[in-house]
Amino acid sequence: MAPSALNRPAAQALRLAPAPRPRRIRRPLGDILVETGALSPADLTKALALQARQNLRLGDILLAHGMVGEADLTRALAEQYDALPVDLEALPPDPRLIDEMGIRTCLEEAALPVRRLGGATIVATARPEAFEALRRRLPDGFGEPVMAFACERDLHRAILATRNRHLTECAETRVAEAESCRFWYGQAPRNILGAGLAVLATAAVLAPTSTLTLLTVWALMTLLATTLLKIAAAVTTLRARRAAPPGPPPQRPAIARLPVVSVMVPLFREEDIVPRLVARLGRLTYPKELLDICLVTEEDDDTTRAMLENARLPYWMRVISVPTGSLKTKPRALNFALDFCRGTIIGVYDAEDAPEPDQIHRIVRRFHERGPDVACLQGVLDFYNTEKNWFSRCFTIEYASWFRLILPGVARLGLVVPLGGTTLFFRRDALEELGAWDAHNVTEDADLGVRLARHGYRTELIGTVTREEANCRLWPWVKQRSRWLKGYAMTWTVHMRDPQRLWRDLGPWRFAGVQILLLGTVSQFLLVPLMWSFWLIVLGLPHVMSGVMTPPVMLGVGALFLTAELTNIVLGMIGAHLAGKRGLWGWVPTMHVYYPLAALATYKALFEMVVRPFYWDKTSHGIADEGPGYGSDI
Repeated sequence: MAPSALNRPAAQALRLAPAPRPRRIRRPLGDILVETGALSPADLTKALALQARQNLRLGDILLAHGMVGEADLTRALAEQYDALPVDLEALPPDPRLIDEMGIRTCLEEAALPVRRLGGATIVATARPEAFEALRRRLPDGFGEPVMAFACERDLHRAILATRNRHLTECAETRVAEAESCRFWYGQAPRNILGAGLAVLATAAVLAPTSTLTLLTVWALMTLLATTLLKIAAAVTTLRARRAAPPGPPPQRPAIARLPVVSVMVPLFREEDIVPRLVARLGRLTYPKELLDICLVTEEDDDTTRAMLENARLPYWMRVISVPTGSLKTKPRALNFALDFCRGTIIGVYDAEDAPEPDQIHRIVRRFHERGPDVACLQGVLDFYNTEKNWFSRCFTIEYASWFRLILPGVARLGLVVPLGGTTLFFRRDALEELGAWDAHNVTEDADLGVRLARHGYRTELIGTVTREEANCRLWPWVKQRSRWLKGYAMTWTVHMRDPQRLWRDLGPWRFAGVQILLLGTVSQFLLVPLMWSFWLIVLGLPHVMSGVMTPPVMLGVGALFLTAELTNIVLGMIGAHLAGKRGLWGWVPTMHVYYPLAALATYKALFEMVVRPFYWDKTSHGIADEGPGYGSDI
């Protein structure tokens, strides 16, 4: 194929050989790099030793360890495969060919159709060794594929430049509409909610005693259910811990070939925390050539992107910029970045996270030991600024009891596990089968936990700890908690659109668990003022319910309240003990004041469900960062 077959700009961007060259034995890539002076013989020896133990290309190992530069590797690969180098900025790919091949196929295969020339199609690839196998899977309309070479980052940039709108739309609608809360876009759901609240307020005015009696009965029922669930979960966890054999776990045979693990870290206005984040992730001991850290930023977040550009990231860390769309949420960003991930295991961290160094090793080991039905692993969350103030201490106690007692017990009881937003790891094939995250749900983690269970997958808790920053100021805490509770309410609404189907998918036991964990939680916080108002009766002050709350009834209600409070205190103390923070025991009784503050968040959440259902009220990080990240021990 002669150069005259291309127009002038294309001919400058891609120089095609005038005739096919005869087959020849390819020289080893390492020899080419050593001969050109781009790689030292000692580094080549190290890289080959690593390659012998892993199912990786030599070039990826060299880049991950900084042994060669990307430009040198690109030239060496082009020489090794006698490939045709292509500049995708000077010769942008034809979007029609990309659509014909399929965007996800392009990303999975690290290949991109560029131009059709007569009966041939130029296909740029970052994996020349796999081109012959790819050739057989290309669309028939491509005719005779001609291999060109471009590095993977250039391929990604070209795809983003030509098809970012399509990728953005896919990121916002990956989850099937029947399982997504984007139906809330319509005015009808919000009108129904608003009308329901108006009817409730009217009933409270016209028939206060009857209305408050019904609300009280509901509040007591949900309080009893949530208390019993906490007790059952905690007892189950403690029994499992007692049954575990003492001492370290037995040595297990090594995994023959470790997988590539991709970890996505969504960042939005996080310029202050970027240096600490990079340092903390750098402490992970998983082989860097098998680690794919994706720092996911928003296209219009110029300050964070500028900080990342100046951070001198290692090759195994890369930035994925999410184009502006119709909404801006964490799950949307995760959905967009997922297609660019390289790993078979997908993880999620938050910007302020400080994971234990061996965490990825432990995740990979657990997935290896479990069957494919275990699609998700949830790590333990803790805080590194516990002693900042009263809020941070209470938040630490809450997380200690939740992640070390209640949530492991919920999983062992076979109930649906409402996931936390970070230190989550998934089998990629299962995650993609479910459509990944609901881009419109501001508590995407809890929703994904329900969908995993509905599709027959299980979630397990794993005892590896990630420390993060406790929200230690009142209004930011309320904003964060309102987002969580809004998501809980919307998740319950989505999955209860068809209660019969949910019952069939989950069975009666897990169906009941969803009602307690989602609806029960929101109800408890919503009715806190009503519950606290009963102190007026105790103090002999007037109350609308005075005629209903007879002494025997008050005795029963008081016994339930006392049981619930004692349960919270005991679980808080046990959780603090398991977290190695017995110094917090003296603060546990003050949780009686801490938990009701979520009532403010609940009312904010209900208001936003009517006026701003998809608004992501961002949590600010780096305000009280006292934790590890500069060499201290976690």
